[in-house]
Amino acid sequence: MPIDPQLLAAFTLATIVAMVTPGPDMLFVLGCGVRGGPRAGLLATAGVITGDALFVAVAAAGLSALLTAAPVAFTVVRIAGAAYLVYLGVQMIRRRNAGDETPAGGMSGRRAYANGLVSTMANPQTITFTVAFLPQFVDPALGPVWIQFAILGTVMIALEALADGTVGVLAGRIGGRLRERRTFRRRVDVATGGVFIGLGVTLATES
Repeated sequence: MPIDPQLLAAFTLATIVAMVTPGPDMLFVLGCGVRGGPRAGLLATAGVITGDALFVAVAAAGLSALLTAAPVAFTVVRIAGAAYLVYLGVQMIRRRNAGDETPAGGMSGRRAYANGLVSTMANPQTITFTVAFLPQFVDPALGPVWIQFAILGTVMIALEALADGTVGVLAGRIGGRLRERRTFRRRVDVATGGVFIGLGVTLATES
């Protein structure tokens, strides 16, 4: 086996703990589910795990050192992503009075996916987890490093898909019933917009 079973078990346990602890990505998926329904929640999760897969590929390619050596570039990307989340939140709050012209779903699947990707790419926790934490469970003496990264990355992505996908679907089902009421739909837009703004501010200020 190209990876130590004990290291794999330890990594899986640590990842489960990390995934069930509410973080920016999970809160983002929850917001998308409440506003756009189960499909939006699932597609937001797909966007999040796409970002995770990209970071795993970066780490596997040995670029973690480059990210560490270029803090200015990383900061620019992080701030840009955070600003986009704040923009989304402001737009949701501004459109709260759109009335019946606003579709009951409130968020297209394509937009949910794209926003999920932006959210995770701007999340310092994701970057830290993939390029700093994940390599701790790789042992070059056991075989090709890229295979070990692939195994660990697959475990991480599968667990995140399960955790965030479940949150997105449940939030979508509950939100779907509540969005039928116009007044509550406005409150959902305001609350979700507030969550996005809060996430943007949090991501911008995290180091």
